[in-house]
Amino acid sequence: MVRGSEKAVFSQRFPECNHSLIKSLFHHSDRELLALFQRHPEQGKYFTAIFCRYHPIVYTLISHTARSPVQADYLFALTWRHLFYEMRGLELRTEAGEANSFQSWMINVTALCINQIVLPPVEAITYDLNAAPPPLWCYLEQALEMMPPMMRLMTLMAQTFHWSETRIAAYLQAEGKRLSPAQVRQLLAQGYQMLEARLPSDIRQIYLEEDPAPNTEDREGDLVLSDSI
Repeated sequence: MVRGSEKAVFSQRFPECNHSLIKSLFHHSDRELLALFQRHPEQGKYFTAIFCRYHPIVYTLISHTARSPVQADYLFALTWRHLFYEMRGLELRTEAGEANSFQSWMINVTALCINQIVLPPVEAITYDLNAAPPPLWCYLEQALEMMPPMMRLMTLMAQTFHWSETRIAAYLQAEGKRLSPAQVRQLLAQGYQMLEARLPSDIRQIYLEEDPAPNTEDREGDLVLSDSI
């Protein structure tokens, strides 16, 4: 379904697929990767390996139906986010004569997303596939869900809606939270560190180029967030 030249283009677009952590998993079967993903939710490399194996098929199916490259990228990301949550509880049942039930499931779910997801107009889409590839996007959202509500709200205001510290402070004051712009700036810095610390350590290695730490799973650092959270 995907030609060799197309695979080369995809490989350039998603360099995480050439990361040593991901290449070390290429020998696993689909079922093994799925089982490892379900068994180790604290690690992101197994989902990323599945993404690297199947993103050419998923994108090819989507590109034939989307009206623009921007909508195709956004639908691609939304489809992988749906796959991410669905795979957590997926139980594969191999039917007689069916060589790859996981691939069939992937194609069926992709088709379902293509038919059911209503896309916004191009000018309303801020998602950047290069800044936040689907695996990173999924784990950023998961990390956001683990943050305290006010810290999460301020992070979204700053990164998704590009609000200034002054505007955030004014909004919070209207809601009864008396914070100065300087305090907001300090809390945002803490929020970014908190967000990064809640990412799986292997996702930080793959996407943030963090060196593996032998004696610790969480090391706070700088995180550049995209509009797409």
